[in-house]
Amino acid sequence: MLVDCIENIFNTGFTLQMKETIHKLNLTNLPTPLEPADSLAKYLGLSSLLIKRDDMTGLAGGGNKARKLEFELADAVSGGYDTLITIGGQQSNHARMTAAAARKLGMDVKLVLGGEDFTELKGNMLLNAMLGAEMRYIDGSDEDDDLIALMNMWMKELDSEGKKVYQLPIGGSTPLGSLGYFYAMKEISDQTGTPNLQIILPVGSCGTFAGSLLGAKVFMPEARVTGISISRKKENILERTMSLIRGSAELLGIDNPVSAEDLIILDNYHKAYAEPVKEAEEAIRTAAQLEGLILDYIYTGKVMAALFDLTARGHFDKNIPVLFLHTGGLPIVFSGKQKIPAGNICKKYSLSDIQRS
Repeated sequence: MLVDCIENIFNTGFTLQMKETIHKLNLTNLPTPLEPADSLAKYLGLSSLLIKRDDMTGLAGGGNKARKLEFELADAVSGGYDTLITIGGQQSNHARMTAAAARKLGMDVKLVLGGEDFTELKGNMLLNAMLGAEMRYIDGSDEDDDLIALMNMWMKELDSEGKKVYQLPIGGSTPLGSLGYFYAMKEISDQTGTPNLQIILPVGSCGTFAGSLLGAKVFMPEARVTGISISRKKENILERTMSLIRGSAELLGIDNPVSAEDLIILDNYHKAYAEPVKEAEEAIRTAAQLEGLILDYIYTGKVMAALFDLTARGHFDKNIPVLFLHTGGLPIVFSGKQKIPAGNICKKYSLSDIQRS
């Protein structure tokens, strides 16, 4: 169901002067939980560590993309589109959640994906197939330009078939989609009751980062947002993020309060998009064994590794709460790259070894 978006920003001193009404869909389970991670906080020497559980948004496994899709697909529904198309890497969470949202709305869905060759569907690819998404795949590349080129080819086919196709960019990162995290910062402000937070989150296609920066500036002006790149270089992130922020501020009808100097971007915690990093693997195990928190090797594991390192190096004030934005990615855990040797964990017995009383 389409609902009107909030028309003014409560008691922040900002007033929305939108040129037109912004709509959203109710596709997610909001607000998502905000959970203390006391064991991890003690391990890191922090006074308070909070986990914002956006892995629990819903849509076939949850994740941050749900907040973006609520706005973008409201636009698609109101425009009378019947088909969604988007792009991503082999284990794209955005592609999986777009497929789930499309099915929820009775729409057709096409996914253009790319990366390493594969022989069987695992992780998000398996879920895409279960959702009935039609997929086309570039063997050997997940570069944006290559994926866009194949998507454009497919778009021409669909247009010739009379389909009305709504195109979503990689990660669903648009000024409209970024409003999902603009409002997420209001949600976090309400949950914590404090404007003084240190937020750490993954940065991929930059939409979540952009919305969080803009929302934090409006709802929690004392908060500091640190973005951890999962694949891109700092310069590229800066340019993309500022462009998205300017677009979102324009949609809201507010002067952009975010400057380039406000962006804290760290791009030294990754190798390549889908390549496991040793430090992330160690952080993933620690988070699981101390908090029962499941992270993946592409996104959240890299951010947890960065949190460990940055805390040790004094990046965070240990007396101010740190908030880790869990953006989802559980299906990636089952993609086949996160491996633990069974012999180290599971002792095997044959039936002849078992003594029966």
